[in-house]
Amino acid sequence: QLQFVESGGGLVQPGGSLRLSCAASGFTLNNYNIGWFRQAPGKDREGVSCINRSGARTDYAESVKGRFTISRDNAKNTVYLQMNSLKPEDTAVYYCAVSPAPSVCGIYGVNGVSRYDYWGQGTQVTVSS
Repeated sequence: QLQFVESGGGLVQPGGSLRLSCAASGFTLNNYNIGWFRQAPGKDREGVSCINRSGARTDYAESVKGRFTISRDNAKNTVYLQMNSLKPEDTAVYYCAVSPAPSVCGIYGVNGVSRYDYWGQGTQVTVSS
């Protein structure tokens, strides 16, 4: 069972920034494609961003392009989601997910939610004044 934990969520004012972390234990995160997803109350889970194993391939939802950046630090076994210029509509529970399939991010981009087999517990992000 792959174990990883999301952190970094919280309450922030519109225009503010947060950095989410997805830290793995017991396995090497850089062997997997990693995705960030979010789910707001009453809405379906949606893809936010993904990154492939090497870090060379990333994808973003149109709603976050230019504001969010995904990255991975293999030495720390952690993937990050830097979120800038946050808007109230970014409010949601954010989930990190892991896919063992070799090319999920490259083939499906942020639309590959069904391709991710392992999910974290989520971290709440609230953007409000």
